[in-house]
Amino acid sequence: MESGSRTISRLVNGASRDLGQVLCIITGASRGYGRTLALQVSTLVQPGSTLLLVARSEERLRELRTEIQDSGVGVAGVVVCCVRADLSKEGVDHTVRMAKEAGRPDVDHLLLINNAGSLGDVSRFTQNFTDLSEVDDYLSLNVSSALSLTASVLQAFPRRQGLRRTVVNLSSLCAQQAFPSWVLYCTGKAARNMMFRVLAEEEPDVKVLNYSPGPMDTDMQTQARCSSGDLELRDSLYSLFLQGQLVSCRDSSAKLMRLLLEDDYPSGAQVDYYEL
Repeated sequence: MESGSRTISRLVNGASRDLGQVLCIITGASRGYGRTLALQVSTLVQPGSTLLLVARSEERLRELRTEIQDSGVGVAGVVVCCVRADLSKEGVDHTVRMAKEAGRPDVDHLLLINNAGSLGDVSRFTQNFTDLSEVDDYLSLNVSSALSLTASVLQAFPRRQGLRRTVVNLSSLCAQQAFPSWVLYCTGKAARNMMFRVLAEEEPDVKVLNYSPGPMDTDMQTQARCSSGDLELRDSLYSLFLQGQLVSCRDSSAKLMRLLLEDDYPSGAQVDYYEL
């Protein structure tokens, strides 16, 4: 199996730059893509950096922290903090409080990766979502919490000379294209994309990226191909799986790292895995 560091080296085309002395906050970090992001970011930061890993499962976060600390690849002098938080409830305030406590005052790069999210119930179609509380609960986790966390983190670490601020939104083709029976997911992704495009217009010193990681081989993809109410869509997703066309979390994460290292995308841009 190819290691995360070798994957990055292969896709970054030999770039020797790193992310600096960074306070990196990754939501949904305990498994899947978020976990892979944490492992790869840990190889690209300078001593004195802090990784703030946020998820609902404290046990999985601790396992990830141990793996990062035991890897011995570019993590000397890096603090890894685990934050157990449900971002749809009180988790935003707790995460920001932990970021303030963990972040060094001389940090030169604030990096927030909004990865946490859910697929929602994809077994039903739009006209079946009559329960307001169900819709509100979905949007709270997938839209409202991302806005509140991003705003709170930027306020906690305001603009100052020598501080680079980067915000990443994990986007999707579903932000731009309608998928039958995926009304919650498509709505949430479209709203998040516009949210971060507005942020890019309002805050020119904040570098904002909407990154679509491709159809990855994750638990969410398994749920999608097994549960989608639209049978044609379900068959299409299953074909991707059978034909080995799903994207690995390692490769997609490495391409995101390359984007962040090169830092030459326009703020607010939508960049897809297949464009790189």
